[in-house]
Amino acid sequence: MKRPYIFCHMLTSLDGKIMGNYMNLQECDEPSDKFYDIAFGKNAYYKHQGWLSGRITTDDNFTLYKKPLLDKNAPLVPEGDFIATGNYQMYYVSIDLSGKLGWQENTLTYQDTSAHIIEVLSQKASNSYKAMLQKLNISYIIAGKDQLDYEQLLDKLYRKFQIKTLMLGGGGVLNWSFIQAGLCDELSIVIAPAADGSATAPTLFETKAGLTQNNPIGFKLKNVEVLTHGGIWLRYEINHNKK
Repeated sequence: MKRPYIFCHMLTSLDGKIMGNYMNLQECDEPSDKFYDIAFGKNAYYKHQGWLSGRITTDDNFTLYKKPLLDKNAPLVPEGDFIATGNYQMYYVSIDLSGKLGWQENTLTYQDTSAHIIEVLSQKASNSYKAMLQKLNISYIIAGKDQLDYEQLLDKLYRKFQIKTLMLGGGGVLNWSFIQAGLCDELSIVIAPAADGSATAPTLFETKAGLTQNNPIGFKLKNVEVLTHGGIWLRYEINHNKK
């Protein structure tokens, strides 16, 4: 299987949180800018064609928990994937197996980066949801019957959208699931010199019953960059199948 090279790129606190009140501190300003510049700046380190997140991350940042506008009487759409018309330089890949995100247009904007949306659905997604996506000219691919078929997803992204390098920026469960599946090649973490000690905020990696296990995985340090005001950027190789 040909698949994209995948790097997981995340901003965290000192205590490993990927969201939380620590982000409101001035100590997080420089790391936040660095995080963006590494992946999306004019002189970005990574030259990727898309980035991938889960449904909750997407709702938190883009669709904002709006309900999809569904037509239950929509005509039956053809089986299989839908590739929207248009010439796109960047893609946002959203894992939304049941079809719940309330998109209103086919592109999103993250600071000064625009991306065409690719919805990743399972076979259980409704006809009315797929019809809505087609009406909005939003691409979607089917990857799995009930759960995500990782290999099918990555094969389609590589072949149908020419995504050769993909950024993984999920929640902790999605990040860990790709690493456990042996499908993430590199880890990039920008750590802010801040913490909030929250017991409920999501962390960099998390397990979820039925999806992932807490099998330990080692990492090999590739590079360290110390930022001006105390943050650091770490890059790791992931030691798959190594004990």
